Amino acid sequence: MKIQHEFTVERPIADVWEFFQDVPAVADCLPGAELKEDKGDNVYAGVVTVKLGPMTASFEGEATIVPDPASRSATITGKGVDRRGGSRGQVTVEYALTDAEGGATAVRIDADVMLSGPAAQFGRTGLVNEISKRLIGEFVECLEAKLAATTVAEAQAVKADTQVKGLSLFFASLWSWIKRLFGRSSA
Repeated sequence: MKIQHEFTVERPIADVWEFFQDVPAVADCLPGAELKEDKGDNVYAGVVTVKLGPMTASFEGEATIVPDPASRSATITGKGVDRRGGSRGQVTVEYALTDAEGGATAVRIDADVMLSGPAAQFGRTGLVNEISKRLIGEFVECLEAKLAATTVAEAQAVKADTQVKGLSLFFASLWSWIKRLFGRSSA
């Protein structure tokens, strides 16, 4: 399943690029993510936990990051296994930073997510896109708060929620998806 997002960060591109190269700081801002180990050569081990209604999936795995400083972009490939629930996931994420108006930075994210096992049932609807929009929104709030911090200690204290609030996130995303669906049919 393909997921695309664009957002703007009210900071200069050099600051945002530097932030994206600090993998522990980025992991701090990803809801449900926990960085476990820097394995070297841009390979990282971690866990991403997502709760959707009655189902919780904790994907343990690795991600490899290949940055391209010249174009201020990167490719991230990852895979993980939810040992308890039997789901598997693979993801390829490409992100690119460009200058935006007023000294801000535009960020474009293109992801290709493949799920198998029980978690795959959520990949069959538009809900995954709605949920990912909300998670990206939380990520951006955290990123901007870290960049606005005036001290290193203050920046380190800023973190996304480690528990993704599945049921409320699911229903808020479902409601948003339904509103868009009916908005299209009445046009």
